[in-house]
Formats: sequence, structure tokens, C-alpha cells
Amino acid sequence: MKHLGTITLETERLLLRRYVPDDAEDAFNNWTNSETVTKYLIWPPHGTLDVTRGYIQYCIDGYKNADNYNWVIEYKENGQVIGSISVVRLEEEIDCAEIGYCLSEKYWGRGIMPEAFGRVIAFLFREVGVNRIQATHDTNNPKSGRVMEKCGLQYEGTLRQAGKNNQGIGDKVVRAILREDYDIRSGSEER
Repeated sequence: MKHLGTITLETERLLLRRYVPDDAEDAFNNWTNSETVTKYLIWPPHGTLDVTRGYIQYCIDGYKNADNYNWVIEYKENGQVIGSISVVRLEEEIDCAEIGYCLSEKYWGRGIMPEAFGRVIAFLFREVGVNRIQATHDTNNPKSGRVMEKCGLQYEGTLRQAGKNNQGIGDKVVRAILREDYDIRSGSEER
């Protein structure tokens, strides 16, 4: 892999970029304090704006590492940050990146997360050189699985009682896309 770090990526409606301290208020108001958004996540909703500020500083500190990929999602129409998408785990020995994401519930159902995830997939395959991109979701959160399906991730299995989130221990679905799948899906055989 050729690590490039968190560089700015763009889509028609979105700017995927590094966090800056001024993002804290939007992040807190749009998703980090939401029990609905964090229901199936491994971290609890942020109780105060200061918790979100601390998290954002942690993210900013991580940008010094070239293998750190952690984008805030800015909605171009109104300039607000409305979610995040990141590589939550890298397995260098097999060129695999695992993706995690969350989005303000106010923006659900608009195709925003598939748009962001699709752009991240293209970047990781084409520019970083990963071979496999995977993601998981709780079986009780099929909408997250639908996002993955829209981006070409195939169902690989359900791991029974293999995940823990804010709902407790539960079953976890694994989905993935390989670079060769992506090449076929995008109509390109180049590597």
C-alpha cells in the first residue's frame, strides 16, 4: 500500500476532509450526541460539547500518521459537517481496510452515505492500493448493510454474538469488496 493519509476527497454533494476544531459544534448537534445515530456504535453519545471537542482533537492528532484515514463529511449545500467515515482497522499483511461510518439522522435516506463510502472505496483501491475493503454491521441495523450493498460490498457471513455495541452483545454481519470486484463493477480492468 502507498499511504497518503487523510486527503480531501470530493463528490457532487460532499466534501470529505480532515476535522478542524471549528467542526465540534456541528458534529455535536448533528450526530455525536444522538442516541439514534450511536445506537449500534461502540461509543456512547457524547454528553457534552467538550467531549466532542476532545474527540476532534484526538482525530486531528492522528493526522500526523500517513496510514490514518478519518474524514468528516461536509454537506456542500449548507456547509455543515453531518457525519464521518474512516478506516477503523488496517491489515497491512493482506492489504485490507475496514471502514466505519456514521451520519446525522436528519440526512438519512438521501443516498449521502453511499456517495461518501463510494468515494472512499475508489480512493483506497486506486490511490492507496488496498486489495480488500470490508465493513460490519449489527444484524439489527439492516440499513447500514444496505449502504454497504449499494457500494458493492458482498455478504460474507454472520458472526454470532461476535460484536458489542450500545445495545450489548449481538450478531455481526461481515461484507466486503475486493479490488477485482471493484474493477468489474466500475467497468475497468486496470489495477
